[in-house]
Amino acid sequence: MNRMRILAVDTTTSSGSVAILEGTNLLAEIAVESASTHSSRLLRSINLLLENAPLGIADVKGFAVAPGPGSFTGIRIGLSTIKAFAFASGKPVAPVSSLRALAWKLRDSGARLVCPMLDAKKGEIYAALFETSGGRMREAIRQGAYSPDQFLMLLPARKSILFIGDGAHLYRDKILNRLKDRAAYSSRSSFIAYEIGRLGYELLKKKKGVDSAGLQPLYFRRSQAEDKH
Repeated sequence: MNRMRILAVDTTTSSGSVAILEGTNLLAEIAVESASTHSSRLLRSINLLLENAPLGIADVKGFAVAPGPGSFTGIRIGLSTIKAFAFASGKPVAPVSSLRALAWKLRDSGARLVCPMLDAKKGEIYAALFETSGGRMREAIRQGAYSPDQFLMLLPARKSILFIGDGAHLYRDKILNRLKDRAAYSSRSSFIAYEIGRLGYELLKKKKGVDSAGLQPLYFRRSQAEDKH
């Protein structure tokens, strides 16, 4: 099981990335910050990774993907691609929240409280608060879509919090006004395919993956298309 090879994909934001892991070890990764749609580069990135590993898709024993939250279009592209691979191969998929993966990047930062925050557009954010201890994480404020002011009122005002994600930078002034010098910002990137793969590996190892039909998006709110009906 330690040699399980996993293909991990994140297309939830413009910070798209794909990675191949063998157990907990990163074999290869491609990460691109781009405003262009993931549909124009995702399969090319996957093929490039496999060619240089070198591996075939048959060598991959499981998949990990971020089903959200994030861009509705990006989520659909990532999920449809992994669904197709999983359906054709019959291999399991581990869905891993983009917010949890962002927070997991900071698990060894020394910060007790970490806050991943993504720009959800329309004046909202996707956010959560995680408490870390001994490399483990506990969800202290549930993941969801919030107005920035609503979410900031939920944060403990007298505790230091480490922020990560484009939403944290977009609403920096509001955060600093609320927390003052208790707010800190991580210098880590927003690329999370490796983290998706690591957390996904733990799920697959425990037989907690899903099949292609069981893979569902994690939206937290309705899309604009749904709002029109």
